[in-house]
Amino acid sequence: MDRKTFVLDTNVLLHDPDSVTQFGNNDVVIPLGVLEELDTMKKYRDELAKNARAVLRYFDSLKDIGKGDLHEGVELPSGTVIRIQLEIKTNYSQNYALSLTSFNYKILMAAYFLYEKGEIVTIVSKDLTMRVKAKAMGLEATDYENKKFSFDSIYRGLKKILLPKHDIDIFYKDGSVKVEERDFYPNEYCIMTSPENSSAVGKYNPIKKQLVSLMQMPTSIWGIHPLNVEQRCALDLLLRDDVKLVTLVGPAGTGKTLLALAVALRKVFDEGIYSRILVSRPIVPLGRDIGYLPGLKEEKLLHWMQPIYDNLEFLCDAAHQEPNETLRYVMDSKKLEMEAVTYIRGRTLPKMFMIIDEAQNLTPHEVKTVISRAGTDTKVVLTGDPTQIDNPYLDKDSNGLTYVIGRFKEYKIFGHMYMEKTERSELAALAAEVM
Repeated sequence: MDRKTFVLDTNVLLHDPDSVTQFGNNDVVIPLGVLEELDTMKKYRDELAKNARAVLRYFDSLKDIGKGDLHEGVELPSGTVIRIQLEIKTNYSQNYALSLTSFNYKILMAAYFLYEKGEIVTIVSKDLTMRVKAKAMGLEATDYENKKFSFDSIYRGLKKILLPKHDIDIFYKDGSVKVEERDFYPNEYCIMTSPENSSAVGKYNPIKKQLVSLMQMPTSIWGIHPLNVEQRCALDLLLRDDVKLVTLVGPAGTGKTLLALAVALRKVFDEGIYSRILVSRPIVPLGRDIGYLPGLKEEKLLHWMQPIYDNLEFLCDAAHQEPNETLRYVMDSKKLEMEAVTYIRGRTLPKMFMIIDEAQNLTPHEVKTVISRAGTDTKVVLTGDPTQIDNPYLDKDSNGLTYVIGRFKEYKIFGHMYMEKTERSELAALAAEVM
């Protein structure tokens, strides 16, 4: 089979620093324009800059890993040949309407140069505009498909099955029922119904191969109660200390962040299971990063963390007769920390209840960085809606939240719940349905 040449755009390397090793027995070409763009980005202090530095360090280390040099091509043990492309096509049709000074121009013209030499060229880019330009020039172009799961067919965490009424009666009597030869994932929830209209809700235990009863719900979790089956199952996952990683997915108003924060307050302030709460959100600004905003870090984060403060005020108001005093106590206790995802990197976080809100705006590599910070006895909760993404190079299939669900669904320390019903208000529910 003929070798193919994959020309990588900068955004692919920033999305997945290991992407250069994912193309099998083919050639991977890095145009000089990509190196220049990476070099420009490496001086910053955000996650993309970290990835840029990692890629550049990897290129520098290739002389010790494979055979050859970067100009002629370094052959890896896998058969992949990585090379830097200096030459570009300089005479091109005016119909292409490309800016001679842009990085995209340099990447496209480097690919076209190889195409004219007779190589089977495909441009790999996360940027739709770049792919459209490439195809208009007659070049093959594709998205980077590694580290993607289809959100439309993703594991939901809750299913319905039909059982004889006798089995449901046994479930209520013994707190469990056998479910042989059923396609369940660990910690998957199930609504059992019978032809006689009996029903029950259970959680799958992969060791016993049984559906077991949900945990006994506390009388009140900081003043809130589950309003539907999805919220009841989500609370069960959040309350279980043996489930170390939880993902809650759904549209606005389904209670994802509120439930996670309520359980975190109970586990830290009422039960002392965890030492602190860490709440974080990715900073995806339309323009400059928070480092350019005036004030201390806490003042810079105030705008980004306002939804967390709103939920916290609601919980303190619902749970206590003196909500202002309770809120002040929580904030002054030093047991609640709010942090930008950017600054979690490099930390070790033991015995903490971590909530990462709006996780759909993180890449799979960034989510890996966050989860790998979890120390002993730490629980991590990721919440978000993959249909609402602000990151320009992510979609509902390639974001970190969807990727975590796809990768972790078979492990017993993981649990997931897709929440569809909006409980914020009648207006919010109607807006989620009709708009």
